Amino acid sequence: MKPLEKIFAVLEAVVSHQENGLTFAGTVASTALPKASVHRILKGMTELGYLIFDSKTKRYRGALKLAALGAEVTSNFDFRKLVHPQLIRLQQETNHTSNMAIKNGSAGICMDKIESQDYGIKLILNIGNSFPLYCTGLGKVLLAYSPPSEADRILSKKLKSYTENTITDPLALKKELKQIKEQGYALDREEVTRGIMCVAAPVFGIGGEILCAISVAFPSYVNSDRGIDSEIKAVKFHAATISGFFNQH
Repeated sequence: MKPLEKIFAVLEAVVSHQENGLTFAGTVASTALPKASVHRILKGMTELGYLIFDSKTKRYRGALKLAALGAEVTSNFDFRKLVHPQLIRLQQETNHTSNMAIKNGSAGICMDKIESQDYGIKLILNIGNSFPLYCTGLGKVLLAYSPPSEADRILSKKLKSYTENTITDPLALKKELKQIKEQGYALDREEVTRGIMCVAAPVFGIGGEILCAISVAFPSYVNSDRGIDSEIKAVKFHAATISGFFNQH
Protein backbone atom coordinates (compact mmCIF):
# COMPACT_ATOMS: atom_id res chain seq x y z
CA MET A 1 0.00 0.00 0.00
CA LYS A 2 1.31 3.44 -0.96
CA PRO A 3 1.95 6.05 1.77
CA LEU A 4 -0.98 8.19 0.65
CA GLU A 5 -3.30 5.17 0.67
CA LYS A 6 -2.22 4.38 4.23
CA ILE A 7 -3.05 7.92 5.37
CA PHE A 8 -6.55 7.77 3.94
CA ALA A 9 -7.08 4.25 5.28
CA VAL A 10 -6.38 5.56 8.78
CA LEU A 11 -8.55 8.65 8.33
CA GLU A 12 -11.47 6.64 7.01
CA ALA A 13 -11.17 4.09 9.81
CA VAL A 14 -11.23 6.79 12.49
CA VAL A 15 -14.09 8.77 10.94
CA SER A 16 -16.20 5.63 10.49
CA HIS A 17 -16.10 5.31 14.30
CA GLN A 18 -16.77 9.00 14.89
CA GLU A 19 -19.53 8.46 17.44
CA ASN A 20 -17.36 6.63 20.00
CA GLY A 21 -13.90 7.27 18.63
CA LEU A 22 -11.24 4.70 17.76
CA THR A 23 -8.25 3.60 19.81
CA PHE A 24 -4.78 3.06 18.45
CA ALA A 25 -5.28 -0.70 18.66
CA GLY A 26 -8.66 -0.40 16.98
CA THR A 27 -7.13 1.61 14.14
CA VAL A 28 -4.44 -1.00 13.63
CA ALA A 29 -7.08 -3.76 13.58
CA SER A 30 -9.34 -1.82 11.19
CA THR A 31 -6.60 -0.98 8.70
CA ALA A 32 -4.33 -4.02 9.06
CA LEU A 33 -1.38 -1.61 8.79
CA PRO A 34 1.87 -1.89 10.77
CA LYS A 35 1.71 -0.32 14.22
CA ALA A 36 4.57 2.04 13.41
CA SER A 37 2.78 3.36 10.33
CA VAL A 38 -0.50 3.85 12.19
CA HIS A 39 1.24 5.61 15.07
CA ARG A 40 3.05 7.97 12.69
CA ILE A 41 -0.10 8.80 10.73
CA LEU A 42 -2.26 9.34 13.81
CA LYS A 43 0.35 11.59 15.35
CA GLY A 44 0.80 13.58 12.15
CA MET A 45 -2.92 14.01 11.48
CA THR A 46 -3.47 15.10 15.08
CA GLU A 47 -0.67 17.65 14.89
CA LEU A 48 -2.12 19.00 11.64
CA GLY A 49 -5.55 19.35 13.24
CA TYR A 50 -7.39 16.76 11.16
CA LEU A 51 -7.82 14.38 14.09
CA ILE A 52 -8.32 14.94 17.79
CA PHE A 53 -7.12 12.66 20.59
CA ASP A 54 -8.98 12.25 23.87
CA SER A 55 -6.34 11.54 26.50
CA LYS A 56 -8.98 10.19 28.92
CA THR A 57 -10.52 7.59 26.62
CA LYS A 58 -7.39 7.12 24.48
CA ARG A 59 -9.53 7.44 21.38
CA TYR A 60 -9.17 9.38 18.14
CA ARG A 61 -11.93 11.22 16.30
CA GLY A 62 -12.17 13.36 13.19
CA ALA A 63 -11.65 17.05 13.94
CA LEU A 64 -13.75 19.98 12.77
CA LYS A 65 -11.04 20.76 10.24
CA LEU A 66 -12.16 17.65 8.37
CA ALA A 67 -15.79 18.75 8.63
CA ALA A 68 -14.86 22.15 7.21
CA LEU A 69 -13.22 20.50 4.22
CA GLY A 70 -16.27 18.29 3.71
CA ALA A 71 -18.63 21.25 3.95
CA GLU A 72 -16.62 23.14 1.37
CA VAL A 73 -16.70 20.19 -1.03
CA THR A 74 -20.42 19.67 -0.48
CA SER A 75 -21.27 23.32 -1.01
CA ASN A 76 -19.40 23.39 -4.32
CA PHE A 77 -20.42 19.96 -5.57
CA ASP A 78 -23.36 19.27 -7.87
CA PHE A 79 -24.66 16.45 -5.63
CA ARG A 80 -27.49 18.44 -4.10
CA LYS A 81 -28.05 20.37 -7.34
CA LEU A 82 -28.63 17.10 -9.16
CA VAL A 83 -31.02 15.70 -6.56
CA HIS A 84 -32.94 18.86 -5.69
CA PRO A 85 -35.06 19.16 -8.89
CA GLN A 86 -36.14 15.54 -8.52
CA LEU A 87 -37.08 16.11 -4.88
CA ILE A 88 -39.30 18.98 -6.04
CA ARG A 89 -41.00 16.69 -8.56
CA LEU A 90 -41.44 14.01 -5.92
CA GLN A 91 -43.04 16.50 -3.54
CA GLN A 92 -45.33 17.83 -6.26
CA GLU A 93 -46.36 14.34 -7.33
CA THR A 94 -47.14 13.05 -3.83
CA ASN A 95 -47.96 16.31 -1.99
CA HIS A 96 -45.75 14.99 0.83
CA THR A 97 -42.54 16.36 2.30
CA SER A 98 -39.58 14.94 0.37
CA ASN A 99 -36.11 14.46 1.84
CA MET A 100 -32.60 13.47 0.87
CA ALA A 101 -29.99 12.16 3.29
CA ILE A 102 -26.53 10.62 3.48
CA LYS A 103 -24.84 8.42 6.06
CA ASN A 104 -22.20 9.93 8.32
CA GLY A 105 -20.64 7.33 10.60
CA SER A 106 -23.37 5.82 12.79
CA ALA A 107 -26.00 8.44 11.91
CA GLY A 108 -27.80 9.90 8.93
CA ILE A 109 -27.63 13.56 7.90
CA CYS A 110 -30.48 15.38 6.17
CA MET A 111 -29.01 17.15 3.14
CA ASP A 112 -32.12 18.51 1.45
CA LYS A 113 -35.84 18.86 2.08
CA ILE A 114 -38.91 20.10 0.22
CA GLU A 115 -41.67 20.65 2.76
CA SER A 116 -45.35 19.99 2.11
CA GLN A 117 -47.79 22.70 3.12
CA ASP A 118 -50.83 20.45 3.04
CA TYR A 119 -50.67 19.09 6.56
CA GLY A 120 -50.77 20.65 9.99
CA ILE A 121 -47.96 18.35 11.12
CA LYS A 122 -44.54 19.97 11.18
CA LEU A 123 -41.71 17.53 10.58
CA ILE A 124 -38.71 18.08 12.85
CA LEU A 125 -36.09 16.79 10.41
CA ASN A 126 -34.37 19.84 8.97
CA ILE A 127 -31.39 20.24 6.66
CA GLY A 128 -28.21 19.51 8.59
CA ASN A 129 -29.98 17.51 11.30
CA SER A 130 -28.72 14.03 12.18
CA PHE A 131 -31.02 11.09 12.81
CA PRO A 132 -30.73 7.41 13.85
CA LEU A 133 -30.29 4.83 11.12
CA TYR A 134 -32.21 1.89 12.58
CA CYS A 135 -35.67 3.44 13.01
CA THR A 136 -36.09 5.86 10.09
CA GLY A 137 -36.91 5.11 6.48
CA LEU A 138 -33.92 7.03 5.17
CA GLY A 139 -31.65 5.50 7.79
CA LYS A 140 -32.74 1.93 7.18
CA VAL A 141 -32.05 2.32 3.46
CA LEU A 142 -28.59 3.72 4.16
CA LEU A 143 -27.93 0.93 6.66
CA ALA A 144 -29.24 -1.84 4.40
CA TYR A 145 -26.73 -0.97 1.69
CA SER A 146 -23.80 -0.49 4.09
CA PRO A 147 -21.16 -3.21 4.56
CA PRO A 148 -22.61 -5.97 6.80
CA SER A 149 -19.85 -5.44 9.36
CA GLU A 150 -20.86 -1.80 9.71
CA ALA A 151 -24.53 -2.67 10.15
CA ASP A 152 -23.56 -5.29 12.74
CA ARG A 153 -21.53 -2.71 14.66
CA ILE A 154 -24.37 -0.19 14.75
CA LEU A 155 -27.04 -2.75 15.66
CA SER A 156 -24.88 -4.30 18.39
CA LYS A 157 -25.28 -1.19 20.54
CA LYS A 158 -28.23 -0.55 22.83
CA LEU A 159 -30.93 0.91 20.60
CA LYS A 160 -33.21 3.63 21.93
CA SER A 161 -36.97 3.19 21.66
CA TYR A 162 -38.65 6.39 20.42
CA THR A 163 -42.22 5.10 20.12
CA GLU A 164 -44.08 1.86 20.78
CA ASN A 165 -43.34 0.92 17.15
CA THR A 166 -39.56 1.31 17.34
CA ILE A 167 -37.79 -1.97 16.57
CA THR A 168 -34.82 -2.48 18.89
CA ASP A 169 -34.22 -6.21 18.37
CA PRO A 170 -31.05 -6.59 16.24
CA LEU A 171 -32.20 -9.86 14.68
CA ALA A 172 -35.52 -8.37 13.62
CA LEU A 173 -33.74 -5.34 12.18
CA LYS A 174 -31.26 -7.48 10.24
CA LYS A 175 -34.17 -9.41 8.77
CA GLU A 176 -35.81 -6.13 7.75
CA LEU A 177 -32.58 -4.81 6.20
CA LYS A 178 -32.42 -7.93 4.04
CA GLN A 179 -36.02 -7.38 2.97
CA ILE A 180 -35.28 -3.74 2.13
CA LYS A 181 -32.57 -4.81 -0.31
CA GLU A 182 -34.92 -7.33 -1.89
CA GLN A 183 -37.82 -4.90 -2.37
CA GLY A 184 -35.80 -1.73 -3.00
CA TYR A 185 -37.44 0.50 -0.39
CA ALA A 186 -37.83 0.96 3.37
CA LEU A 187 -40.70 1.98 5.60
CA ASP A 188 -40.79 3.91 8.84
CA ARG A 189 -44.06 2.91 10.49
CA GLU A 190 -44.26 5.62 13.17
CA GLU A 191 -41.00 4.26 14.56
CA VAL A 192 -39.37 7.57 15.42
CA THR A 193 -42.34 9.99 15.50
CA ARG A 194 -45.92 9.10 16.39
CA GLY A 195 -48.34 9.82 13.57
CA ILE A 196 -45.64 10.02 10.85
CA MET A 197 -44.76 7.39 8.26
CA CYS A 198 -41.99 7.44 5.70
CA VAL A 199 -41.13 5.64 2.47
CA ALA A 200 -37.48 5.75 1.38
CA ALA A 201 -35.39 4.33 -1.46
CA PRO A 202 -31.68 4.26 -2.36
CA VAL A 203 -29.82 6.33 -4.93
CA PHE A 204 -26.83 4.58 -6.49
CA GLY A 205 -23.68 5.85 -8.16
CA ILE A 206 -21.28 4.22 -10.58
CA GLY A 207 -20.54 0.65 -9.60
CA GLY A 208 -23.69 0.28 -7.55
CA GLU A 209 -22.42 2.14 -4.49
CA ILE A 210 -25.15 3.88 -2.52
CA LEU A 211 -24.79 7.66 -2.61
CA CYS A 212 -27.81 8.77 -0.63
CA ALA A 213 -31.44 7.98 0.09
CA ILE A 214 -34.59 9.93 -0.71
CA SER A 215 -37.96 9.71 0.96
CA VAL A 216 -41.41 11.11 1.45
CA ALA A 217 -42.87 11.59 4.93
CA PHE A 218 -46.57 11.88 5.63
CA PRO A 219 -49.25 11.39 8.31
CA SER A 220 -49.96 7.75 9.11
CA TYR A 221 -53.67 8.20 8.38
CA VAL A 222 -52.78 8.26 4.66
CA ASN A 223 -51.92 4.58 4.96
CA SER A 224 -55.09 3.86 6.93
CA ASP A 225 -57.29 5.73 4.45
CA ARG A 226 -56.04 4.42 1.10
CA GLY A 227 -52.74 2.60 1.46
CA ILE A 228 -49.31 3.81 0.29
CA ASP A 229 -48.71 1.93 -2.97
CA SER A 230 -48.52 5.23 -4.88
CA GLU A 231 -45.94 6.61 -2.43
CA ILE A 232 -43.77 3.51 -2.77
CA LYS A 233 -44.00 3.63 -6.56
CA ALA A 234 -43.15 7.36 -6.69
CA VAL A 235 -40.16 7.17 -4.35
CA LYS A 236 -38.67 4.17 -6.15
CA PHE A 237 -39.20 5.83 -9.53
CA HIS A 238 -37.54 9.09 -8.58
CA ALA A 239 -34.67 7.32 -6.80
CA ALA A 240 -34.04 5.26 -9.93
CA THR A 241 -34.21 8.40 -12.06
CA ILE A 242 -31.61 10.15 -9.91
CA SER A 243 -29.42 7.04 -9.96
CA GLY A 244 -29.55 7.03 -13.74
CA PHE A 245 -28.59 10.68 -13.86
CA PHE A 246 -25.57 10.12 -11.61
CA ASN A 247 -24.42 7.23 -13.75
CA GLN A 248 -24.39 9.50 -16.79
CA HIS A 249 -21.93 11.92 -15.15
